[in-house]
This record gives sequence, structure tokens and C-alpha cells, in this order.
Amino acid sequence: MQTVTTDARAPLRVNGVEILPQAIDEAIAELADASPAVGEDSPSGVEQTARYALAIRELLRQRALELDLTFDPGRPEAMADAVFARDVVTPVASVEESRRYYEQHPERFTSGELVHASHILFGVTGRAPLALIRAKAEETLNDILKAPDRFEAMARERSNCPSGQVGGSLGQLERDSVVPEFAQGIFGTDETGVLPRLIKTRFGFHLVRIDHRVPGTRIPFEAVQDDIATMLTEQVRLRATRQYVLLLASQAALEGVTFAPADGPLVQ
Repeated sequence: MQTVTTDARAPLRVNGVEILPQAIDEAIAELADASPAVGEDSPSGVEQTARYALAIRELLRQRALELDLTFDPGRPEAMADAVFARDVVTPVASVEESRRYYEQHPERFTSGELVHASHILFGVTGRAPLALIRAKAEETLNDILKAPDRFEAMARERSNCPSGQVGGSLGQLERDSVVPEFAQGIFGTDETGVLPRLIKTRFGFHLVRIDHRVPGTRIPFEAVQDDIATMLTEQVRLRATRQYVLLLASQAALEGVTFAPADGPLVQ
């Protein structure tokens, strides 16, 4: 959703209905259970997220009552689905839209593509500034581009990955065998040799050498048409429901929570 700003000490009310502090505490606990790392450095941010979620739930509950919808009070997700089904119009992706996506993203619909690659990883650990790590990686990349035959030696000397002990070799890779950001950097092209750029992933900065490629086979559009349509429709639904919630919030009397203004209604 959107960023929310709030005074954590203020009461939380939606159209005059107060959400009790106990409910806020329970929501905070649920967030912590779902992701223990959330808010370790910013407890106020966790409370803001909890208030935001509770305000949305109350907005949808009130709208469900206005529409005289039947729902189980203990299942807020079912209540939300009922409101969205009634109020939010989500067009289904057309065949033309699905085909356009298919043509614009050929790498996502290629099966069997293999890449034999090596890398040198400059890991992000939190102990060193990110800019310093990037600068060291870029310096090493420039050195290797001038002398590609030094790749293995530099991998043994500088890589933060165990593969450095074997000259950085990662062996044969499939798209699904690596993290998405790394796959995006090495698949779907015909490049070989040392790539003239760093690849940034959640693990750090990678210098990559493509040793060999095995081209894949394009999956026919008909085989993935329904999956593409489902994905595109879901993306539209998420945007529409987000806009709908912002529209409800813009029409409500809110205390203790502030929503970003809606750009415009997406409902009928």
C-alpha cells in the first residue's frame, strides 16, 4: 500500500469508531511473528503499519455493512474479498495484452537455457559502507577487463564466495537455480566473456564471466496464455483495490492515521 504517518500516542478512530489500544498491540505482535526482523530498528514504524492495517480493516467493515453484505466477523479477509467483489471492477486481460507481454518478455518464456558462468562476489555484510564495496568491485572489474586472464587469480584473492577457491566457477546454471536479479543479468542475451558491468543482488556486487551458453527453446504462446492473463489480471486487481482503499480513506473521518491522497477513483 502507501506510506502512512501517525502519532503513535494518538487514539485511532475511523468515522468515529475507536480501535482499542489492545487491538493495536495484537496487530503489532502479529507483524513481529510474521517477520521477527520487522521493526527491530524502528518500533514506531511497526506501530504505524499496524494502525494502517487496522484502519483498512475498519474501513472495509463499515463499507460491508453499508452494502448489507453477509460476512464472518472473524474472517476479515473474506469480508474484504466480498467488498472488493461488489465495488471494484477488474477487467480481465485480453488475448492481445497477454500476447504483447509474451513478446516483450521472451526471456521469461524460454525453457532449457543454460549458462556456464564464473563470478567474483564482493559481499554486502553491513560492516563496510556500500559505496566502498561498490568502488572496490568496480576497480577490480576495470582491472579484469584490461587483463581477462587474471579472472581466476582475482577470484581466489578477492571473492567472498566459496567458489573463489576454484577460480570463481559456478558451473552450469539454469534460470531457476539463481536469485532473480542474478538471472536477469546473465540470461536472455548472447553475451560471453567478462561482462562489462557489475550485477547487484541481495548478496552484493558480482563480477561475472560467461564461459559458455546453451540456447533454450521458446515456449509456445498458447501454452502460457492463460498463466499470463491470470498474472496481468491480478496486477490490475491489486492496483484497483489499492486505489479503492485510498478512495474510502479520502471520504472517511480518520484520527491517528493518515493515508496518501487517492489519485482518482477506479471503481463504479
